[in-house]
Amino acid sequence: MNRLLVLDVVGLTPKLLEHAPALKSIADDGWQARLDTVLPAVTCSVQSTFLTGRRPSEHGIVGNGWYFRDLGEVYLWRQHNRLVQGEKVWETARRTQPGYRVANVCWWYAMGASTDWTVTPRPIYHADGRKSPDCYTRPPQLHDALTSRLGPFPLFNYWGPTASLKSSEWIVGATQRLLPQADMTLAYIPHLDYDLQRFGPDSPEAVTAAQDVDRVLAPLLSQARDAGATVLVMSEYGITPASTPVHVNRALRESGFLEVYTQAGMEYLDPWKSHAFAVADHQVAHVYVGENADLQAVRRVCEALPGVDLVLDRDGQRDYGLDHERAGELVLVAAPEAWFTYYYWTDDERAPDFARGVDIHRKPGYDPAELFLDPADPRVKLRAGLALARKKAGLRYAMDVVPLDGRWVKGTHGRLPDDPDDGPVLLCSDPSTARDRLAATDVRDLMLELAGLPAPTPAPEPSLSK
Repeated sequence: MNRLLVLDVVGLTPKLLEHAPALKSIADDGWQARLDTVLPAVTCSVQSTFLTGRRPSEHGIVGNGWYFRDLGEVYLWRQHNRLVQGEKVWETARRTQPGYRVANVCWWYAMGASTDWTVTPRPIYHADGRKSPDCYTRPPQLHDALTSRLGPFPLFNYWGPTASLKSSEWIVGATQRLLPQADMTLAYIPHLDYDLQRFGPDSPEAVTAAQDVDRVLAPLLSQARDAGATVLVMSEYGITPASTPVHVNRALRESGFLEVYTQAGMEYLDPWKSHAFAVADHQVAHVYVGENADLQAVRRVCEALPGVDLVLDRDGQRDYGLDHERAGELVLVAAPEAWFTYYYWTDDERAPDFARGVDIHRKPGYDPAELFLDPADPRVKLRAGLALARKKAGLRYAMDVVPLDGRWVKGTHGRLPDDPDDGPVLLCSDPSTARDRLAATDVRDLMLELAGLPAPTPAPEPSLSK
């Protein structure tokens, strides 16, 4: 049995690899392969495929979020592992190697997972409405062991206008402490997501980001090499240029399908009474249609929208492995350089207050504008500073600094790559397992092979006994 380090370096592509010598040395000593991702090419869907060997139609993670029909609510970035349907790689491993030890550092759907060590972002939600950076760990004592050495988990550097290298540095530090204990260590490295979306994948800032994340990873890669661990590195997607935000919910509202309700002068999406609405997720949008009688009319609205490349009904979704009950009746795929906003209001004065902040759990769709302090507001840094001062004083505050339009976003992902050089890549330090191309659904089996474990057999059916 071999010790294995698995790194998900989100956004890494063959182009960016040329600026990352420590990562490139893995391919030089081992091998590099094209990685065929899944639709949608977003974090939660792809990671779930890596860990189960299944497509979204089987594991059920149809995006970073979806419309929970039984609750009547849109939720993104849920955390419980039970949402991922199917056996995970460590569970497969334990069927042939009881006691196989696995550490998960910031791969998604970590809470409730059967890994031996778990580290995942989890803020403290105070009774007065404040939110403080923190993380959830298993075992519980791991929390203080990590934060006493590394400081609190840098949540506000993990996402939002201040997202930076600090979060990846913290994650690498935690991974270094767990690597000697685990048989398999999984770590998610988010840094390339930030400036590639802010400035674009061909910008000088993208090159700097690749250099920075490589420098931070170098000590971990050296540690793995000294420990005799095999290293497997992959990315979920490549980030490509963005220039065209597509307001699908506004189009559905103008056509009479989407409804809102109003409180305190602010408009909120009404999923219960809307005939159709979209959950936007980068370059993919799930359109939920309440009545079959509306399906063709909604489809015509979506097909006529500039920036929409594909409109997939259930038959079309089946071709892409996306036909799951959680998916929308229609799934939209954006054209190159286009991406979907979640915006449903038509007057910014009536936008909900959460729209101007970083609020990944209340927004009914993904909002990359959260990476920006509103560039159109000359007072935005002053207002952010005043809000931060209120926070430090223990007072309630609103960080209402996020722009209400998508024109600043320069990078996106989610559709399948048009050019392999802009797509995800896989690197492995073990030359004996070399191949030129690998499907995301085959990554789980590669992990088991690199760990020196037998090829998987079909998982037993879940027990129905109490």
